[in-house]
Amino acid sequence: MFTGIIETLGRVVSIQNEGTNTRFRIESPISSELRIDQSVSHNGVCLTVESVGDGFHEVVAVQETLQKSNLGNLRENDPVNIERCMLNNGRFDGHIVQGHVDQTGKVKSVTEVGGSWLFEFEYDSSQGNVTVEKGSIAINGISLTCFNTTEKGFTVAIIPYTYEHTSFHWLKAGDLVNLEFDIIGKYVKRLLNK
Repeated sequence: MFTGIIETLGRVVSIQNEGTNTRFRIESPISSELRIDQSVSHNGVCLTVESVGDGFHEVVAVQETLQKSNLGNLRENDPVNIERCMLNNGRFDGHIVQGHVDQTGKVKSVTEVGGSWLFEFEYDSSQGNVTVEKGSIAINGISLTCFNTTEKGFTVAIIPYTYEHTSFHWLKAGDLVNLEFDIIGKYVKRLLNK
């Protein structure tokens, strides 16, 4: 389990197709601290560390993950948001993030407003996912608060620290992002639909 508070930015250094799977080699400031078989969030996707080297680690994404996330769009040198799983004695600074991406969404617009940024997103609501005003959502693994929610979209405000220290710095209109909707909201919706 994760909290959506990004630890560091990594960088894709190589991508290798292995049948229907894809192996990513990622360089990051914490790669050498990772261990094989550890769960690590990459742009909000929980992946298992398969190897660790000097300043890099490798993970593999299966076809299902590539189809439901934006990992299949990654290219060499792309930034990746990285978060290790929550420690049992850690603070819960974000919200419950499982690392299980529900679907992708698209950046509709980016607006700078006096030192912060408003990012508007749209998504396919036919998959049954919902947002609520002032509710939580994970975008590329980052715990954020939604507002201006509609049936097919929402807006988030990004402070300068988040903009500079996550992949939001590179996002532009038309880019695909990974969306993990709030787990509590998903359970409530399922119970109400019974």
